[in-house]
Amino acid sequence: MPSYKAPVRDMQFLLHEVLGFEDLTKYDAFSEVDADLADAVLEQASKFAEEVLTPLNVVGDHEGCTRHADGSVTTPTGFKDAYKQMTENGWTSLSMDPEYGGQGMPGMLQIAASEMWTSSNMAFAMYPGLTGGAIKAIQVGGTPEQKQTYLPKMMSGEWTGTMNLTEPHCGTDLGMLKTKAVPNGDGTYKISGQKIFISAGEHDMADNIVHLVLARIEGAPAGTKGISLFIVPKFKLDENGNPGERNPVSCGSIEEKMGIHGNSTCVMNYDEAEGYLIGDENKGLRVMFVMMNEARIGVGLQGLGQSEVAYQNAAIYAKDRIQGRALTGPQNADKQADPIIVHPDVRRMLMETKAFNEAGRALLYWASKHEDMEKHSGDEKLAEKCDDYLGLLTPVVKGYLTDMSMKTTIDCQQIFGGHGFVEEWGMSQFVRDNRIALIYEGANGIQALDLVGRKLARNGGRALMTLNQEIAAFLAENKDNESISEFMDGLGGAQKKLTEATMWLMQNGMSDPNNAGAGSVDYMHMLGLATLAYMWAKMAVVAQAKIDEGSNDQFYPNKIITGRYFMLRMLPMLDSHLAKIKTGAEPVMALEAAAF
Repeated sequence: MPSYKAPVRDMQFLLHEVLGFEDLTKYDAFSEVDADLADAVLEQASKFAEEVLTPLNVVGDHEGCTRHADGSVTTPTGFKDAYKQMTENGWTSLSMDPEYGGQGMPGMLQIAASEMWTSSNMAFAMYPGLTGGAIKAIQVGGTPEQKQTYLPKMMSGEWTGTMNLTEPHCGTDLGMLKTKAVPNGDGTYKISGQKIFISAGEHDMADNIVHLVLARIEGAPAGTKGISLFIVPKFKLDENGNPGERNPVSCGSIEEKMGIHGNSTCVMNYDEAEGYLIGDENKGLRVMFVMMNEARIGVGLQGLGQSEVAYQNAAIYAKDRIQGRALTGPQNADKQADPIIVHPDVRRMLMETKAFNEAGRALLYWASKHEDMEKHSGDEKLAEKCDDYLGLLTPVVKGYLTDMSMKTTIDCQQIFGGHGFVEEWGMSQFVRDNRIALIYEGANGIQALDLVGRKLARNGGRALMTLNQEIAAFLAENKDNESISEFMDGLGGAQKKLTEATMWLMQNGMSDPNNAGAGSVDYMHMLGLATLAYMWAKMAVVAQAKIDEGSNDQFYPNKIITGRYFMLRMLPMLDSHLAKIKTGAEPVMALEAAAF
């Protein structure tokens, strides 16, 4: 059975030494949080991941969820008990608003804990993960009464939440949705329609499920301008706010999926179910985007989580499996063969995965810190910068991290050779589970188009300009540090190439939008590589300083070695992406559609 050990030491390094977690404790909201408390949270979250969730990962994959004749769904053996333990220990409310019963911890801690749960059991982690996004949407768009009614029970985990967007005839193009909402005359609506791909749409772990449903009110404008958002609970609430009469919303079937079998991905049928408008009529997407953006960060985290657990198991296997001899001569003369970790190609795959994981983790935590600062700093200018960064980075976190994590997870499966194709080793599940991350919450091509078509130009390009200024200041501050010159040279070169790509798209995208479309994925990867290079440079500054101070902790030299691999072997991919961008749309669009 595959194993998982939470990378707590690396998380502590990022939080306390590189990214300045302690900066957040100066805010009133986090005044009672310190490094010791943060470390205690990490340690307890790791135990829950390793001891409770990891053993259930294979169980969930093998058993899946079961739909019964009455439309009810039971989760795999052990899931319900694990969820009960999660709620009893307060994990669902870790970073939630204390006004509604949350613990008010920084989001940086939440994302670290969520990474552990996602690595150990991605399908299970989706249940509370989706609830967190629904909570944020209700906080932004809900009335005071709606917040008081739903948020405390959702934060405690007693109730879970979902997002209902996609329909059989439309995926990303939500303007085509047909689900309708008919006013009842008393402020409620009858919601009718069918939604598909609804993760955690029905299950047996919570007392109620709060569905957030996009629908069109009768007479609303066509397209996205006529979409409204509704709360549609599984059970209507009685006069005391407790689950009462069953709402006519049901699971029609569970999708037969490639992976994440432990999560009930449902076809949901709404048959004049009672719903309650969130926000203004025809403005539902504004609120739903709060949940969608939260989910996109979560999907990037899923990719990282699967890459991390796949790496850990591949590294163990590579050190244990003996096959062939080292090219430089036998390393284990007393055995018939050497462990495969001596082979450069195995090392290549391990190093690429390790270098990606550690920088991807840094990028996610760095983005999370900006969300904390935006909400709690009270500094209008800083909040503006944080909002800019989150807008710019969300497509990168979702798109680039999942693209790369799919490659690294497959590489780790490859290290197992034929055993990687056999289910009992667990590597196949990591690959299958990870595959969805490139698709849902907006397929990665959509993320790239969003980045190039909307996010770059937003506010006159302010976000990227601010990031460039920050990187330039960082480079200037560290220009005389010869020990890590490879990191600074790599980051400086990455910034220049990214600027060149940006200018080309600006100059050529207006004349032919297909130029921007054809280069959008390559540009997203360039921005991903550049931001990961920034994270590696930041980590290198800290690690080298510790070495210079005389630290005997091998953790720090290992950081430098891993970061050098990224700079020397992975960052040069920027040149390939830039060259492809500059070919424009012609080679992509030249073939007539009929020829495909």
